[in-house]
Amino acid sequence: MAPQTDKRELIARRVAHELHDGFYVNLGIGLPTLIPNFLPPGIEVVMQSENGMLGAGPYPYEGDEDADLVNAGKETITEIPGSSYFSSADSFAMIRGGHIDMTVLGALQVDEKGNLANWAIPGKMLKGMGGAMDLVAGAKRVIIAMEHTNKDGEPKIVKECCLPLTGVGVVDLIVTELAVIEVTPKGLLLRELAAGVSIADVQKVTEPTLQVARELQTISA
Repeated sequence: MAPQTDKRELIARRVAHELHDGFYVNLGIGLPTLIPNFLPPGIEVVMQSENGMLGAGPYPYEGDEDADLVNAGKETITEIPGSSYFSSADSFAMIRGGHIDMTVLGALQVDEKGNLANWAIPGKMLKGMGGAMDLVAGAKRVIIAMEHTNKDGEPKIVKECCLPLTGVGVVDLIVTELAVIEVTPKGLLLRELAAGVSIADVQKVTEPTLQVARELQTISA
C-alpha cells in the first residue's frame, strides 16, 4: 500500500488535469488544497474562496503569514496579482449564480446516483456544512477527491448514502488513489486505474457494480 502522502499526491495530481486555463475554481478544505501545486505549465486558474476572495494564492512561506489573509478553512494563504476581496454575500452570489466552473470537494460517501454526503456523521462533533451545499448546487462541475475507503477500510463509494446528504445527483467525477470513476445516468463508469491496480481490486472496495470503459486507461501522474 502506498504511503498516505503518496495517495494524496496521486489524487491531487490527477484532479489537476481536469482544470483548464481560465477556469474559476473553488477547492474544499483538506486534500483539494494540494491541487494548485500540480497544475500543468501554462495553465492559469483563478481560485475562489467562499469567505470572500477571488485569486487565492498558495500557502505562505513560514514567517510570511498574514493572519488576516485566510481561506474558508481558516488556513493562511497568499494572494495572486489581481486578487479581489468582497463580502460573503457576494461570494455566495457567484456560487449560486453558476459562475464557478468547478468545485473539488472531499467526501464521506458518494453513491451510484451521484448523491454526496460530506458534512456530518451522526453522533460525532459537527462543524457544519460550510459552503458545500451551495457549491454542489451552483458549480458547473463537481469533482470528488478522496481516498477510496475510510479509516476502517470500508467503501466510501456506496450503493446508497446512509449519511446526511450534501446534494442529490450532483457528483460528476470521483478521483481516488485507486481509480477515476465517472457518474453517468446508467451508473458508475470506471475510466482509469492506478498503476498496478486491477479492476477486481477496485471492485472489492466499491459497493456498486462498476461498468468498465471500453478504453480503460492508467491514471496519468
